[in-house]
Amino acid sequence: MSDHTHCLDDHDHDHAHGHSHGHDHAHEHGHDHAHGHSHDHADMRTADARRRVAIAGLLTAAFMLAEVAGGLISGSLALMADAAHMLTDAGSLALAWLGYKLGERPADPSRSYGFGRMKVLAAFTNGILLIALACWIVWEAIHRLLDPAPVLGGVLMAVAAGGLVVNIAAAWILHGGDKHDLNLQGALWHVLGDLLGSVAAIAAGAIILATNWTPADPILSVLVAILVLIAGIRIARRSGHILLEGTPEGLSIDTIREDLVAHVPGVEQVSHVHAWALTESKPLITLEVTACNGACTETLRRAVKARLADAFDIGHATVEVVSEPC
Repeated sequence: MSDHTHCLDDHDHDHAHGHSHGHDHAHEHGHDHAHGHSHDHADMRTADARRRVAIAGLLTAAFMLAEVAGGLISGSLALMADAAHMLTDAGSLALAWLGYKLGERPADPSRSYGFGRMKVLAAFTNGILLIALACWIVWEAIHRLLDPAPVLGGVLMAVAAGGLVVNIAAAWILHGGDKHDLNLQGALWHVLGDLLGSVAAIAAGAIILATNWTPADPILSVLVAILVLIAGIRIARRSGHILLEGTPEGLSIDTIREDLVAHVPGVEQVSHVHAWALTESKPLITLEVTACNGACTETLRRAVKARLADAFDIGHATVEVVSEPC
């Protein structure tokens, strides 16, 4: 028996293979068309996310300059610290935009997958920056509690209110994008962290004006830091899972193996299954299929790829088909 197993009846095989080949060709043509449509749709989502990040970044950078001016005029350490916070946000949004821009570059001989994973790397970096930012806020809060500084509550509230308006606008722009895009979600959480900081600053300003109790500012800042820390850990964990070639969320190796054996005629065994993701929306898989006696290996390979695309939405699959040894 050769590696490419022949069916018993040559005439029936030729007729069946011709019919199956035509069917597979039509199916693969349809699948390629659907895959191309899906690819175009993904490109549109990426372009939309890039525009949203750019607008949010410009809004954040513009108000950061206004906040620095307000801090210098009033002598408010709280406003200068918040301006530094917004500077990190503007930098993170610029990093997210750069991730999208580099991700659009085509593949080349040195990078067969292109730069598609750059936005995942940007998301991971932003997750780490969120964690670092939360730690910095807590550190600053401890110092303020140990060495309280005078805060101009009125100026603090006025500038924080302006920051709140800007951050709501930026968050609204980013929130309308793709909810599964880790890079976009990382950028959104930077803005949400600053938005929560503005809310905390307004509340602190009101408390200081009413009671002159300055510890309200660092205490409320710590509450914001906890939320930012949770978001940073979540984004870093998910993007890190992709960078470490982890199995994509929602896919199970055992389920794929059992499904192919149960639903694709001619499959006796599935082994050496490896699934990972280029980005959060582009899963990839390699596997080896052992064909039953009498099964046509090429027809089986096409059927397995079609099943992976239809049942698991995996458009990029490398399938090796082997026959039983003599």
